Amino acid sequence: MKALSLRQPYAELIVSGKKTIEIRNWNTKFRGEFFIHASKQIMKEDCKKEQLDTNKITTGAVVGKAKLVDVKKYESIDEFEKDQDKHKANNSFFKKPCYGFILENIERCEPISAKGFLNFFDLDL
Repeated sequence: MKALSLRQPYAELIVSGKKTIEIRNWNTKFRGEFFIHASKQIMKEDCKKEQLDTNKITTGAVVGKAKLVDVKKYESIDEFEKDQDKHKANNSFFKKPCYGFILENIERCEPISAKGFLNFFDLDL
């Protein structure tokens, strides 16, 4: 199955149901179910903003799965800001154009140690 690595706290925000759009600066034709991989990188300031303890957050592991159902292209900062409650990214993430991967059927799982890669990658668990 495909997998996508995300820095923390964004992987945690997705599996906890607080984030339903993943922002990327690249588009994809992929649609379907994929694993959510928490990379080893932690964005400490973002964890603090989301009130997540960096000492208790999972890294270097698959933490759940989701279904990518659509991709939204953001052409303006206004469009980007309208969905901020769904993607949780600050305005510095907006680079015209940027893409929002719309996620559904999000599920958390017990962490499974795995190495991450860029873009969508194949992961056999």
